Amino acid sequence: MRLLISAALSTLAAGSSLASEATISIDIPQLAVAEYHKPYVAMWVEQADGGKITNLAVWYDVNHKKNEGTKWLKDMRQWWRRSGRELTMPVDGLSSPTRAPGTHQIKFDSAGKPLEGLPPGKYQLVIEAAREVGGRELLKIPFEWPPKAPATSEAKGERELGTVTLKLNP
Repeated sequence: MRLLISAALSTLAAGSSLASEATISIDIPQLAVAEYHKPYVAMWVEQADGGKITNLAVWYDVNHKKNEGTKWLKDMRQWWRRSGRELTMPVDGLSSPTRAPGTHQIKFDSAGKPLEGLPPGKYQLVIEAAREVGGRELLKIPFEWPPKAPATSEAKGERELGTVTLKLNP
């Protein structure tokens, strides 16, 4: 009897549209500067009106001796004010090393953290980058969750970030 109920629930879950997926592609440009530092990058989802946020990722210098890489996290001003100062870094599943110039992808699905339990509604993906001896940049991409159909949106940075693409699949 238990096996039958379990099989029925598995079939129901597999047939449902709850397994939505979000893929974020971020281009970090190579800058022609005398002293290049990889940018710190924070990504989060916030309600369309700027309300409650869900952190997706924070890339920073996790290998800096004595955890001194955290000292410059506050240079990502919007993220720091919204949620960064409340976190003790590193955070498992959230923080990871900075990335070299190039295109980087990360994927999230509705069945796992951090999108698990994200209620249906209008949101925006926010990406903020800051670089030592460099500048800051903030990009926003509006979207609806969960997606009803495949959708692709993008934003283009001017200096610290290149093209950021958000692909959603139901």
